[in-house]
Formats: sequence, C-alpha cells, structure tokens
Amino acid sequence: MKAWMWGILPLGLMALLLFIFFSFGPLGVFQTNFPPVEELTIERAILPRANEIILHVTNGGPAPVTVAQVIVDDALWQFSMNKSETTISRLGTRRIVIPYPWVEGESHEITLLTATGLTFSHEIAVATTSPKPDWATLSTFTLLGVYAGVIPVLLGLLFYPFLRTLEKKWVNFFLCLTLGLLAFLMIDTLEEAFKTASKVAGAYQGLSLVSFGIAISWLGLSFLSNNNPTRCDKTTASGRSWIAFVIALGIGLHNLGEGLAIGSAYAIGEISLGAFLVVGFTLHNLTEGLGIVAPIAQDRPPLKHLVLYGAIAGVPTILGTWIGGFTYGPIWITLFFALGAGAIAQVLYEVSRVVSSSEGESWATRHNIGGFLSGLAIMYVTGILVVT
Repeated sequence: MKAWMWGILPLGLMALLLFIFFSFGPLGVFQTNFPPVEELTIERAILPRANEIILHVTNGGPAPVTVAQVIVDDALWQFSMNKSETTISRLGTRRIVIPYPWVEGESHEITLLTATGLTFSHEIAVATTSPKPDWATLSTFTLLGVYAGVIPVLLGLLFYPFLRTLEKKWVNFFLCLTLGLLAFLMIDTLEEAFKTASKVAGAYQGLSLVSFGIAISWLGLSFLSNNNPTRCDKTTASGRSWIAFVIALGIGLHNLGEGLAIGSAYAIGEISLGAFLVVGFTLHNLTEGLGIVAPIAQDRPPLKHLVLYGAIAGVPTILGTWIGGFTYGPIWITLFFALGAGAIAQVLYEVSRVVSSSEGESWATRHNIGGFLSGLAIMYVTGILVVT
C-alpha cells in the first residue's frame, strides 16, 4: 500500500464510524424519545419605519428550528419571514418582519416561540427609527468618529517635540507609560471580545473565535517583524518605526470597538449615552497618540509617517460608528476585537524589548515602574468618564 493511502485510511474509517453512529447507533434511540436541542440568536432588531420591526435571527443549534409564533409585549402578533417557510436550517439566518405599532421612546419585549415550545426573547430598550445609510446620517456618524478617535489621537502625536527634549531615563519612563496604556487597552479589548462572543450563535463558537483571532494577529505580526532585518533590530530607527506602526494598528483595532459603541448608542436612540461616550473616548484617546510616538522619540520620522500612524489609529473609529449605526454582526465584531487584543499583546512584547535593550539599565527601575503604573492609572481615570 502506498504511503499516501496509509494517511487516508484512518480518515476513511473515522467517516465510516460516524456514518454508522448517526444511522444505526444509539443516537437514533435518543432522537426518537427526546425533542431536539434548539437555539436561536436574535442578533439585531431594526425599526426601519413606523409600525414595523425587523429581527435578524441566526440558528446556531444542531437542528432546524421552526418559528411558530411571535409575541410582542405579551401579545401574539402576525409576522413574515424573508423566505416562504418558517423553518430556519442549521447556521441559517432569517429576517423576521413584524408589523407592530411600536411607540417612540418606549421599550418593547419580543419573544419567538418555536414549534417545540421553546422561547427566545429580545428587548428593544428605546424604540426609535433606525438610522438609514443616507449621506446625512453617514456624515453625522463620520463626524462622531472624527471627534472621538481621529482628532484626539492626532493631538496626542503633538507630544513628540516634548519627548525629544527628555533625557534617556525619562524617554524610558514614557515607553513604560506606553506599556501601561497598552496593557489596559489589551484587557479592555479582551473584555469586549468575550462580551460580544456571548452574542455569537453557539455553532460559531464565540470563545474559540476569540482564541483564533488572537493567534492570527500575534503570529502574523511576529512573522512580519521577525522576517525583516530592519524590523528585528529595535535599536535602529527602522525597528522603532515598525513598533510605532504596530502600536497604531493595535490601537486602531481597539478604537474600532469604541466607534461601534458610539454608533450603536445613537442607533437605538440613547443620545445622552452616545454623547457621554464621545466625550469620554475623546479624553481617553488623547494618551494613545502619546503611546504611538514614545518609541520614536529619539528619531526624526517624516511628518507623513506621523500622519499615517494617526490615521491608522484613529480612522477605524469612524468605521466602527458606521457598523454600530447601520448594521451589527457579532461574529465579525468578536473577530475584530480578538485581532486587536492579539496585536496589542504582540506590541507589549516588542516595546518591552526596547526598554530592556537600554544599555546599563535594568527594566525594574524607579522611572520604568513609575511609568508603567502611570499608564495604567491614566487609562483607568479617563476610562471612568466613559459611561457604558
């Protein structure tokens, strides 16, 4: 027998075993005596116009699910789906249209009742017409992203001339302050990743998706960094420029989530919450620009590079407001957060190498420890202003 056939043989036998199990094995006995496990995830509720509610639903369970009834505010209500049948196949997604006279500013509870009697509920906290992707609304969300993300990051880059005047020990202080900022952002991004993972349909394995995203960004950035000689040497201007770029990238992925929070708040009518988020994130993100320029404080990068770093870190906030305002996909949002957490973790490693490479100086100095704790404290204090 050829070698490749030996490699295929175990796989073929495993497929045969699974076929026997599902066709003739003990699973059939249980299927005849117990109802199938059902799971529906209501990912988003849209109110496109008066007297209409649209639900986006995903079946993340192991078996098809039939929607038998829709209950709105404790009353059975008529509904229609974007396909003729009311059965949603495994991993299938549907739009359920409910012609219900919702009331502006009030909350509404929607419950889906399946053919087996299971219920799945979703609350509309504040009923208001969902924003449409027209030019007026798009420009409004863009402006919110500019205020919350782009402008504060660019303002933070203005710390660069100040950093150039500092002695080496104080440069290291701000490098360690950057480490504190990034550590806080990584924890915050991971928290958001796990939060959105809980909203992912079960079959898509939200927690595994988080692990997958972290691994992709960490290993990808490590590969790009270690396979380029100019990026490997963190004692050179090119190496430090690469670190600033990766910091901006990690912050950008984190700020995508901030934009998502802002857009979602305005989309569901919580205007005061959205305003608080904009103000809080604006103050919160000022320090991110400082974190970007700290590794290149001893260099003279071109102005276009600084602008590029600011755009990479800040512009994703705009994209986040669009996604949060007009659409919402838990799977992709979870993956974005996980990618951001992995990227920030990789940057933490690279920046710590820069600090450790300082000649004749241990990492655990008074300035370095003080800088790291200051970074954590700054992010914590400014984070208090972010009401979520």
